[in-house]
Amino acid sequence: MGTARKITVEVPLDLLEKAQQASGAGITQTVRTGLQLVAASRTYARLRQLRGKVRFTRTLAELKADR
Repeated sequence: MGTARKITVEVPLDLLEKAQQASGAGITQTVRTGLQLVAASRTYARLRQLRGKVRFTRTLAELKADR
């Protein structure tokens, strides 16, 4: 993971509880997961822009056979 930075964050209690229930993890891991999702959101948006614009040269059957 590399270098870590300790932070203090104030969050609404209900939001934290909902996030922990959704993640099934403790506070630290829930916050880490949320930050990872925010960091990845730009990549997800760029992938959505490519929808329908990329042509594959291999069929689904060929991909399955390649496992």
